[in-house]
Amino acid sequence: MENYTICNCMNVTYFDVEDVLNNSKTFTDVQKSFDEVQAITHCSTGCGGCHDKIMDAISEIMSR
Repeated sequence: MENYTICNCMNVTYFDVEDVLNNSKTFTDVQKSFDEVQAITHCSTGCGGCHDKIMDAISEIMSR
């Protein structure tokens, strides 16, 4: 997977999201995982335009 910026406001990349999920004890619920990623990276707290992209990345990572 190629790394790319998902959240421009907070400069959060795909790999940042993946790191949070890989360091999480469990990630079975997309919304709870989003909340954890957001708490750590502060993604989707600026303009909010990346919300769907973050959710897509989480879903993709969880499905591997």
